[in-house]
Amino acid sequence: MTNPRIEKINTQIAATKAKISEYQAKLRVLEKQKIDIENEGFISIIRSGKISDAELTALMQSIRKENAEPAEAAAPARETNTRQEEMRDANNET
Repeated sequence: MTNPRIEKINTQIAATKAKISEYQAKLRVLEKQKIDIENEGFISIIRSGKISDAELTALMQSIRKENAEPAEAAAPARETNTRQEEMRDANNET
């Protein structure tokens, strides 16, 4: 004997999970399209010859720096949180 309310909720859970999967797949496709378009732009600039070797090098270094910054910026926040936790623990001990 199953509870009809539970069955209804189970149906809603299954439908929600299906939508989530659908949206995740759509997100992956959109992210790939975005990267492809960005890459096309870079390639067209390079092929047009309107960018010097030095400018290309500077552009690549800038992109690498931008991609590395979020990971580096997150590290101090974790360290600060650890210090705050230590201080909170020390205050609780007294």
